[in-house]
Amino acid sequence: MQSRVLCSGSAAAVAARRLRNILGPIAGKGGGGSRGRCFLQHEVKHINTSSGDIIKIGDITYHVKKPKNPELVPLNYTSEELPQSIAQHLRWIMQKDLLGQDVFLIGPPGPLRRSIAMQYLELTKREVEYVALSRDTTETDLKQRREIRDGTAFYVDQCAVRAATEGRVLVLEGLEKAERNVLPVLNNLLENREMQLEDGRFLTSSHRYDKLLKEHTKEELDAWKIVRVSEDFRVIALGLPVPRYTGNPLDPPLRSRFQARDIYYLPFKDELKVLYDTGPNVAAERVMQLLSFATTLCSQESASLGLPDFPVDSLAAIVKILNVCTLISSQQMIQRLYPYDLLLGKDGRMAVENALSKFELLDAHKLSVSMSTVKVEKNCGQLSFQAAVTVQIANKRVTFQVPAGTRPLRSLTGSLSFIKTDSHDHLLAEIIQSHMVKDMCLIGAKGCGKSVIVKEFAEILGYKIEPIMLYQDMTARDLLQQRYTLPNGDTSWRPSPLVTAAQEGKLVVLDGIHRVNLGTLSVLSRLIHDREIALYDGTRLIPADRYQSLKEVHKLTDEDMQKRSVFPVHPSFRIIALAEPPVIGSSTQQWLSPEMLTMFLFHSIKPLTMKEEKEIINGMTPNVSEDAVEKLLNLTHKLRQTKDSTAQSLASSLSTRQLLRICQRLSQYPEENIAHAINKACLSRFLPNLARSALQKNLLDSRIEETVERLSKQEEVHSSHEIKGGTLKIGKVSIPVYDPDEKMKVPDVLFYENAQHMMIMEDMLKDFLLGEHLLLVGNQGVGKNKIADRFLHLLNRPREYLQLHRDTTVQTLTLQPSVRDGIIVYEDSPLVKAVKMGHVLVIDEADKAPTNVTCILKTLVENGEMILADGRRIVADQAYAEGRPEVIVMHPDFRMLVLANRPGFPFLGNDFFGALGDIFSCHAVDNPKPQSELAMLKQYGPDVPEAVLQKLVAAFGELRGMADQGTITYPYSTREVVNIVRHLQKFPDEGLSDVVRNVFDFDSYNKDMRDIVIGTLHKHGIPIGAKPTSVHLAKELPLPDCHLTGYWTTNVSGISPPKLLCPAETRHIDIKGPIFLRIQKHPLERKESRALSFTEEQAHWQIPMNEVNIVCDIITADDTIYVATCNPVSLYSMNRRGGAVHCMDLYDVFPRTVSGIWQPFITLGALGHPLENQVVVHEEQSNAVLHVDLQSGAVRQLLLSQDMQGSAKKVSSWWANKEDKGVHKMCREFSHMNWLVFYKEGGCHLDVLDVLEGKVHTISLPINLGSVYLVAEDRWLLIEHKTNQKFLLTKPTRLEGETSSSCQLHKITEDPVSTGFGMISGMQCSVPHEISKDHLSSENLSAALGQKIVCPNRILSDVDNYATIVIGFPDLMSPNEVYSWKRKSPLTGSSSADKFFAGGHPNAGLKRSNCVILLGSNQVIRALPSGDVPLSDVYTKDAKPELTVSYLEITDLNSKKVKYIAIPSPSSLSPYTSWLSKISDTDVLLAALGHGSVITVDMGGHMRLWETGLESLQRSLLEWRNMIGREDGRPVQITVQKDSGLDVSSPKHGKVDANNVPHVGGNMWAGGTGGRDTAGLGGKGGPYRLDAGHQVYQVSQAEKDAVPEEVKRAAREMAEKAFKERLKEIQMSEYDASTYERFSTAVKRQVQSLRVILDSLQAKGKERQWLKNQAVGELDDAKIIDGLTGEKNIYKRRGEKDPELGTPQQKPKRLQVLVDISGSMYRFNGVDGRLERSMEAVCMVMEALEGYEQKLKYDILGHSGDGFNIELVRCDKIPKNNKQRLEVLKIMHAHSQFCMSGDYTLEGTEHAVKEIVKEEADEYFVIVLSDANLERYGISPSRFAQALTTNSQVNAFAIFIGSLGDQAERLQKTLPAGRSFVAMDTKQIPQILQQIFTSTMLSSA
Repeated sequence: MQSRVLCSGSAAAVAARRLRNILGPIAGKGGGGSRGRCFLQHEVKHINTSSGDIIKIGDITYHVKKPKNPELVPLNYTSEELPQSIAQHLRWIMQKDLLGQDVFLIGPPGPLRRSIAMQYLELTKREVEYVALSRDTTETDLKQRREIRDGTAFYVDQCAVRAATEGRVLVLEGLEKAERNVLPVLNNLLENREMQLEDGRFLTSSHRYDKLLKEHTKEELDAWKIVRVSEDFRVIALGLPVPRYTGNPLDPPLRSRFQARDIYYLPFKDELKVLYDTGPNVAAERVMQLLSFATTLCSQESASLGLPDFPVDSLAAIVKILNVCTLISSQQMIQRLYPYDLLLGKDGRMAVENALSKFELLDAHKLSVSMSTVKVEKNCGQLSFQAAVTVQIANKRVTFQVPAGTRPLRSLTGSLSFIKTDSHDHLLAEIIQSHMVKDMCLIGAKGCGKSVIVKEFAEILGYKIEPIMLYQDMTARDLLQQRYTLPNGDTSWRPSPLVTAAQEGKLVVLDGIHRVNLGTLSVLSRLIHDREIALYDGTRLIPADRYQSLKEVHKLTDEDMQKRSVFPVHPSFRIIALAEPPVIGSSTQQWLSPEMLTMFLFHSIKPLTMKEEKEIINGMTPNVSEDAVEKLLNLTHKLRQTKDSTAQSLASSLSTRQLLRICQRLSQYPEENIAHAINKACLSRFLPNLARSALQKNLLDSRIEETVERLSKQEEVHSSHEIKGGTLKIGKVSIPVYDPDEKMKVPDVLFYENAQHMMIMEDMLKDFLLGEHLLLVGNQGVGKNKIADRFLHLLNRPREYLQLHRDTTVQTLTLQPSVRDGIIVYEDSPLVKAVKMGHVLVIDEADKAPTNVTCILKTLVENGEMILADGRRIVADQAYAEGRPEVIVMHPDFRMLVLANRPGFPFLGNDFFGALGDIFSCHAVDNPKPQSELAMLKQYGPDVPEAVLQKLVAAFGELRGMADQGTITYPYSTREVVNIVRHLQKFPDEGLSDVVRNVFDFDSYNKDMRDIVIGTLHKHGIPIGAKPTSVHLAKELPLPDCHLTGYWTTNVSGISPPKLLCPAETRHIDIKGPIFLRIQKHPLERKESRALSFTEEQAHWQIPMNEVNIVCDIITADDTIYVATCNPVSLYSMNRRGGAVHCMDLYDVFPRTVSGIWQPFITLGALGHPLENQVVVHEEQSNAVLHVDLQSGAVRQLLLSQDMQGSAKKVSSWWANKEDKGVHKMCREFSHMNWLVFYKEGGCHLDVLDVLEGKVHTISLPINLGSVYLVAEDRWLLIEHKTNQKFLLTKPTRLEGETSSSCQLHKITEDPVSTGFGMISGMQCSVPHEISKDHLSSENLSAALGQKIVCPNRILSDVDNYATIVIGFPDLMSPNEVYSWKRKSPLTGSSSADKFFAGGHPNAGLKRSNCVILLGSNQVIRALPSGDVPLSDVYTKDAKPELTVSYLEITDLNSKKVKYIAIPSPSSLSPYTSWLSKISDTDVLLAALGHGSVITVDMGGHMRLWETGLESLQRSLLEWRNMIGREDGRPVQITVQKDSGLDVSSPKHGKVDANNVPHVGGNMWAGGTGGRDTAGLGGKGGPYRLDAGHQVYQVSQAEKDAVPEEVKRAAREMAEKAFKERLKEIQMSEYDASTYERFSTAVKRQVQSLRVILDSLQAKGKERQWLKNQAVGELDDAKIIDGLTGEKNIYKRRGEKDPELGTPQQKPKRLQVLVDISGSMYRFNGVDGRLERSMEAVCMVMEALEGYEQKLKYDILGHSGDGFNIELVRCDKIPKNNKQRLEVLKIMHAHSQFCMSGDYTLEGTEHAVKEIVKEEADEYFVIVLSDANLERYGISPSRFAQALTTNSQVNAFAIFIGSLGDQAERLQKTLPAGRSFVAMDTKQIPQILQQIFTSTMLSSA
């Protein structure tokens, strides 16, 4: 008898001593598995006797039986010396085994429980059936599975049944992973050892079977299909305690059938002994410290802090590394086991570091030594799969053995694609050390180079890589084995790439381990820990050494082993997992669980330093400019280093991979703009507003700007492509045209080119040439598909198309299985076809598929590798494929072009860009710019009027802008405009206002949305809702008849008297300046006026001027309008079509007023070519002349005379010369030819200023001038001062001053008409208001005078006449006939108010004439005060005139009519009434615009554009009616044309039916329908149409609209009653209700859109998912073979997935709004309404979040001089109704009125940020509303910035109410980007709040 003792009870004395010294209290707790139990020490003895072996553990004995299948007995699990604690566990298991009880080993994660079970089975030589349970385990995996052989399905016993019948031990690992209701299938087997099988057999216990055997024969029992369960059958279950760990808790019936044993970690002393043995070279002290630290982290106290368990079982691995490399710091080694800085929040990290420092392990800073791999050599002979690696640590070299791959090793310097940096060297050396002992996991952000490092590692050690892309829905079968059918239809199992890699010794790269469910991954834990795994078909893989031992012990060959389905795992096999960092504090993305920690050693890839990143970029793209790299890296590192979550999300888009892509492009195309590349990489066009502004701010800070050239490039040559000689050229980029095999797959699409789309294509082509795969992201309907198809069409590339959707799975992406003749056949998906054939794969709607599905594209894009469901694989390397039929080589021409909608609301797709954006080259596709869109629409609708297209483009452009700002939710796209235009093209008679409803009827039930849409359409002149009858043109009155009223005769008799020769002298003008003034640009909100009715008013808009300012002059030049104001002097220029107003403040040039007397009066002259956009500004009292360039902002003073220069020096006399009362005038009739005339009233000089030549010609006159009219270039009409005598001055076209007799003055005598009988009618010398500078055309002249006449003429207007025409003037010297249309009474020129103010004013002569002559339309137009208008003729008695001060009088000489149009009063008037009255009688100024229009501007700055010309009015009315369409009330007839088969005989009237009954067909009756020969309607062959009145009577629209008044009244009363009831219910008065309504209405729109977003997100959160393994539903493709074999649970259906047990509860988000209710809010409320806006903002928060309190908990606090946390709303007392909400607003108002002065913004912010995190929440937000005068209270911006960013968990935002000067803007610049907003107009506050909500809170909801 021979016996062996396997366990000695001695504990290391050293350990005990150290234990006492260091550990103290921890060791006292026992820290180990015995948990305070007191056991005797047990020996394990193995005794050989003749009757068989006996195992004795302490006092328990067990008789070992000889196994039938020795290969199923575990081997090499027991060691020579068993720790005492394990011996105790084994003794307990043996007791239970002898009792016939099943056991459950429960304990923390790690391999210890499995190891103990296997040790026991090895000792007792028991065969084992092992199954790792996962969430994918089903009943069939445990009981029986069907397989097909030779066309017949039969059952194959699975592990539980095999174990029961063969007397094996069933080891079930991971019971908490199995889905509920799977394991109860074993209940009866565990309890009674009975089970009914699917094939009809019945398992029964050995005891019962033996009893039956005594009564019946074995044959009978076999016939009854009764099978005996062996008495040796046992179950050992291994599980984690739930709820401490995540998983499903045990089912009570199942739990009651097991005996439990807590297997905690080994006791301290046992573990210490193991570690001492593992690392003899490591200082005992250090081992002790490591173990003490590990034990501390596994204590109950640590668990209560929320720290995950430390993987104590893996300590041996790091001790092994330390044994070889003793110089490495312990802290770094602990980081590999327990990466606490990635895993834990701030508190957790502090707790761990405290523990580290307690055990003196905080040594990373002391021992941070450089490390690099120096040499790698392959071993020969026995250790052929090993390599000797030499690593240099500090100055010491260490050589050790590591596993090596099956390929030859590569030298350390041989890689071209890998640029070495110090940190990479260090990381590689660390990875090689870890590789010596264990599998690894690399954790790093997207695109930081994980895959590259793994590739380099593999090449150095000669490994072949097997990339496996993990995805969320991956099942255990996908990881290990898949079913397939053989060619004869038999079912079989195919090993997965992971299993074949394990056998072939490859390096498996599990990419995306953070995505896969832990319940699935757990099937690999045995492979990772023990290198052993059992597969579904019964195959077992075991480690090479065990395999060898098994062969030797049992004398088996490899063939024998293969027959027994046992295969070795290759010794080189290794797993490297790649993952993104876990999201700290997230309930869903914290994948690093305690269980995961036991599987790998972790290496975190730190972001590269700027220097290293630069090295890499320069190495990979050598030609890129230094400056570009510098700027790029500055920006990226700045974003990476901030704590701001917005900036960090931007930084994730600028990964190293993206930077390399950008630099590659810049090196290839150096003219590229960096800002453009960065915006493209970040997809900035579709970022939330906050993120976009943060990016822009950071770009500016890094001196990266979008160049103007790039933006203007769109309009240049880039909108073209050409194909010449087989080469395609788009813009400046060219590529050879492809020659495809399958031409029919090249897309051909209707595509109208436009500049913007061609630019995108040029951009795409650049990336395409660089070998990139492309991603196009944009809103719906912007043309992504069109661009993609057109792009491929131009390239001539065949396309494969794949549309993704919600139900897309990884399988459908790659292969589509189907059953043909009983065999599973896989159809290649378009993806596989494209890869094989080299086509371009277009993946549409990529954001609709779950990102966990689309992420499998990553390996395909990056490595060119992918594994298909049928076992084939795609590879990029041709060499790999030789002789391997299952390999598909990727065609070199294969490309992917992915299309996706933008992330975020309202698409709410999956964030494809976020998940995979950095492996594609991204292009944002936006709606085309207005010019591009217009050009494209013209091609779709060549016959649609351009005006209509422009209206559509403008309206849709504005709606899109609103969608971007969040005002509306739906982003209207080009697709919708194109559809409207196509409809108008096909049906031109349909009205635009009807056709646009095809798009906008979707919004017709949402009142707010409808109002916005209709308002926008009306603004741009689309008359939606207008009736064709709504034409309200002014009433026309007849003009009096025209009479010849006299003659003008010009004196030329004889030689002119010498005194009438006028000498002229010429000199150069002096120019002072220029000075440059700022030109401000304001948006011009131009609104069309013909939205609901047609009037003369075309459009109107407001110029941005303040209320004290006074409009002084208006002129036009082509389509440009200039307006001058005079208090202070400012200049505005704008285009009649809208766009922007350019404003220049000339306050610095004209001081406001000197001593309050001087009131400047400004006149403008617009210059012409080549001085466009330049004006001359003339101040009439000081005679100051300025030349202003409105493009550059240059202002020059022109000094016309010497005395001007003298007075300029004395500023006061220049500006306000009190002695000199004369007024200087400027004649600007020919300013478009760049010359103007100046004179002084009462003076005798004319100054002619030639602006281009810089000269002034002074003409001296013998008369004193009253006024001057330039009636032609060379003939001027002068009127003498006081006498009103007219003179004609003739002058040469150019004045050079040489000829003294250059100008001649002729007197004009005015003779009356003789009326016969010697009487003459009186003709007084009146001063004309306006004289035309050109003549009427002969047609207009003939029409006006009623006789055909061709003659020079001038038209003038004065006080007494509507209009006067002088025939022959000024060219003919003979008497000129004067014809007039005389008024009944002369114009008084004032309203009653004016007489009071202006009477007897010395400057009364200043007034503008306010008269315009339109020669083209033969009209005289003047603005008149109401006193001069015959109101009784214009209006009927009932219709009182509207509240108007002035009217436009339009005298039309063609139609002989006069009409009066009321001009609405100005909305605000300057208080300087006397000043106003000097400028105009009517508060309105007038200027001509084009041939048939005038523009008016009132004193409030409101501009109106009037169309007066008859012809243009008629044309516009026709267009307007066309836009509305015909709504003529006629019923629509439906006509069916069918052939009756009878011929027409001869036409006749037919019989007349006396009763007039309707007749249809029949060829008899007159007035029927649809017949032949007779007169009627809708037939054929009748003589004429005859309607006998048998039409369907249709209710007209007007009648429908006319709902009876009593019905309307009843509806109103009902609503009012309900409202009052509600008020009564909440005890609210009607006054209160209306007060609240005021605030509520102001923010109604924002509340509405926020609630829409919240609802959508809530709906998205509750989206159902696929539930697999169902008995009903849709067939699951993955289960198609199981279906063939007859399984039932092969369906999937949509349902709400229960959250996994143990996953943390979803917490609400937490918001605190901090509002300013200080005294200054009340004080300045009158100025800018800031307090009311803040109250609106609070009202908005309360209303928008009502009903979402579970999702978003909020408080509202106030801060003022009284304190910093004044409670307004508490999260547990949310106002429930309007009354309570109004109470909050009242408190705000009252508080700010009565509080102390002072500012607590800073303290309030700090307090809010500190307090909010005390309550657990998903995310934290603080929003601070304050006015910006922090400086006044001595608060520096940096201090406030610090308060906003004190806690990185809290997203804090500040909204400043714009205050004095640019204080708020300055403050904003110093605060973090995207965190602060300036609301210069307090109306923006609710919008800003809405922006913050949508950009942050709701984006992540």
